[in-house]
Amino acid sequence: MKNSLLVLNAVLVLSVISCKKSTENGNKDVLKMETSETSVVNNNGKPDSVSTRSSVEIVNGQKTVKDSYVYKATDGTLVKVIFETNPKESTVAITSNKKTFTLPKTETKGDETIYKKDDMTARVKGDSLHLEQGNNIIELKKTKI
Repeated sequence: MKNSLLVLNAVLVLSVISCKKSTENGNKDVLKMETSETSVVNNNGKPDSVSTRSSVEIVNGQKTVKDSYVYKATDGTLVKVIFETNPKESTVAITSNKKTFTLPKTETKGDETIYKKDDMTARVKGDSLHLEQGNNIIELKKTKI
């Protein structure tokens, strides 16, 4: 009985040790940089009051930047908005009620950026995001959580 318990314990210890993975192994082409809280500077050069989550990922030498914000609609609904920029395109992903809409950037007019897909349009200007879908218009403002 004691011998079988010793053998079982030895097998368990060896299996735990042998299955331990090193964080250095894996796909060498994907480098993920640390996500950190940053402060955003507005057009006046003063720090913006809205904090953001920003991450930078380098895949095959190409840099992708993701900035994540929380916006608040006029009815109080919170919406997660992620701006993604990579060498091929810029997109905005708007998530609310477990649904995500991803719109590609179509044009920039001065300090306003327009994202459009099918009948949905998002206009971003400063801390405001103006969302249009058909006859529905939703005004969103950046918020601090």
